[in-house]
Amino acid sequence: MALALKTPPPPKPSRSPEIIRGPWRLSRRSRLLNDDRAWRWATFGPALGFMLVLSVLPLINLVATSFHEIRWVGGTALWSAVGFDHYAALPGDPLVRAGLVNTVVFAFAAVSGQMVLGFALAVLCTRIKSGRLAFRTVFILPILIPGIVIGAIWKLMLNFDFGLVNQVVAAFGAAPHDWLGSPATALLSVVIVDIWHWTPFCFLLFLAGLESLPQDVYEAAQIDGASRWQELRYVTIPLMVPTIIVTFAFRLVLAFKVFDEIYLLTGGGPGTATEVISFTLYHRFFTEDRVGYGSAIAVAVIFLVSLLLVMSLSARRGREGLA
Repeated sequence: MALALKTPPPPKPSRSPEIIRGPWRLSRRSRLLNDDRAWRWATFGPALGFMLVLSVLPLINLVATSFHEIRWVGGTALWSAVGFDHYAALPGDPLVRAGLVNTVVFAFAAVSGQMVLGFALAVLCTRIKSGRLAFRTVFILPILIPGIVIGAIWKLMLNFDFGLVNQVVAAFGAAPHDWLGSPATALLSVVIVDIWHWTPFCFLLFLAGLESLPQDVYEAAQIDGASRWQELRYVTIPLMVPTIIVTFAFRLVLAFKVFDEIYLLTGGGPGTATEVISFTLYHRFFTEDRVGYGSAIAVAVIFLVSLLLVMSLSARRGREGLA
């Protein structure tokens, strides 16, 4: 007698926690994700709010002040609305015009010198086989010196009577020159000081970029018989373009905010030879106590610096998109 074989019942579907059993209920993974997102916002939110308060509220106050004239009567600030009068007066201010022109000249001249020297030093440092740490330490020393010390060092070096630069010039039979007191060389002297001070910043960024480049590209170039100059021109520089753009943007923004070197070396003189926009703002806001007008200058400077930063980052994104 043949035995009847019973077929096993089909397996019941597993009750996975991933299945949503109703529109009003979330799966376990969704709840975990939501809890994790909520935890991130709970921990990051206070810091973000604190930073927004510290950055946005002063900016709003600065913009509001730029539309008012503030006078002090009996120790009380009296605000009177003037609309766009302060902004309309900016193009006619000779100090603002001189400060803006000098700032643009100073920024592009100083940053160009820093980029070229920083890149050259970084390339040379990558090719040093022994003592690389010592060379790096020497190259970054200027950026570690406080600004007031740099001002004292270079003011002594460029002194007309006993400065080291004039002593070197006299050793070659030339007459001494008043480097900081002459309108022809005052801005150039400050540019040279800024190049000496900030070239290590560019050097460090370029060195980090060079050391992160893929080595197989260089090996392929060497197999093809490329020379050192061809490697630099056709391999290194194209691969370093994103780093170059970012470094240029950072240094250009910082150069537009230069103040300490001008204040310590020349005080904006002689005349308006080294008058930069930050020094003009300092004069109008603090020395002359024109708070509303000084705020308008500050808003204009913030707008220009932001525009430069956006243009630089857009150029970098465009370069990455083409790549």
